[in-house]
Amino acid sequence: MIWNEKAECMTHEEKEKLQLRRLQKTVKVAYENVPFYRQKLDDAGVKPEDIKTLKDIEKLPFTTKDDLRATYPFGLFAVPYDDIVEIHASSGTTGKPTVSGYTKKDLDIWGEIIARGLGMAGAEKNWIIQNAYGYGLFTGGFGIHHGAYRFGAMTVPMSAGNTQRQLTNMQDFQSDILTCTPSYAMYLGESLHKAGIPLENINLKAGIFGAEMWTEEMRDKIEETLGLKALNIYGLTEIMGPGVAQECLEQDGIHISDDHFYPEIIDPETGEVLGDDEKGELVLTTLTREGMPVIRFRTKDLTSLMSGDCACGRTTKRMTRITGRSDDMLKIKGVMVFPSQIEKALLTVEGVTPNYQIIVSRPELTDVLEVKVEATKELFSDEVKEMEKVEKKIFDAIRSETGIRAEVIICEPESLPRSEGKAVRVIDERNFE
Repeated sequence: MIWNEKAECMTHEEKEKLQLRRLQKTVKVAYENVPFYRQKLDDAGVKPEDIKTLKDIEKLPFTTKDDLRATYPFGLFAVPYDDIVEIHASSGTTGKPTVSGYTKKDLDIWGEIIARGLGMAGAEKNWIIQNAYGYGLFTGGFGIHHGAYRFGAMTVPMSAGNTQRQLTNMQDFQSDILTCTPSYAMYLGESLHKAGIPLENINLKAGIFGAEMWTEEMRDKIEETLGLKALNIYGLTEIMGPGVAQECLEQDGIHISDDHFYPEIIDPETGEVLGDDEKGELVLTTLTREGMPVIRFRTKDLTSLMSGDCACGRTTKRMTRITGRSDDMLKIKGVMVFPSQIEKALLTVEGVTPNYQIIVSRPELTDVLEVKVEATKELFSDEVKEMEKVEKKIFDAIRSETGIRAEVIICEPESLPRSEGKAVRVIDERNFE
């Protein structure tokens, strides 16, 4: 189902005209109403009237997370406070939180892009959405909720956690779509199996999973344990929330709602704009937000924009799966390593689960990479020799993927910490001060 055929299937020429018109308006509004942007553009020697083509966006300075923190909490709002009807904020675990303000029109747009995503998941209006994203300042719960309401589907506002109740409602209500983080989807699948509930007792057809990085191998595990089609959703608080982009049932790239968000890929080191199919850092500009327009926000997420259109018929720009962040890259023994590379290696080995933890330490001035991963029950009950063979396979897979030697520890099933939100995968114990 294509929710909004006019918007999602417009020709590229129509799209570019629309994007330019909206970009010019966004820059003008930001310049005239947000002192931060007026100063930033003045410092760069750029005026709103200098934006005559889409390529002129490259004249505009970037916005960073530090800029949002420096204007905390409401310094980027472009409308009076009484026009803001909802706010959300990041967790602030790595510094001061970033706050995002929404007008009624912004919430309508948010609902619209999530409704498009539900259409991409094959939803019908009589479907039931079990929403296990957290409600609150986090954008996940409310974002899906606004979209399901606009779509006209029934929402079960479960929020994160309360796993037994999740499983009960999944069976009693016969939920059609599950929405949550991929790591929690994995945990729900494990819990379903542990409780002895056969897949025939549930009715899940699709899952919309995001808010953390995951791999194709993890997708396979989730689809196997929950019996659904697992789709990737992308979003971030600073721009809107979930729904900025989402996969369709083709599972061939993540469709960006590029009539509302203008994407670019840049070299994270130089800031140079890269072409289609070149990997770099995703930069997004809001094209229709009223409450808090954001110009050229550096997401730090590493991906590429795909050339060509999707077989589903949509013409929206697609991006590849996020494979890392320019700021969460680990440098171990001088080698750049992303957690997603280690996850990918782990999931090529039979007998282990996607529950793992990466610990980096430096006990004697030399980096040590330790990878703990849970075994399946079948492997854990096998002889020691069999476990040692699997450890060797994991060691080889990680070395092949990253070039790094890792100390591998196979753990008892369900012994590593679980998360109902974003999983904590990496612990870096090194002290660089």
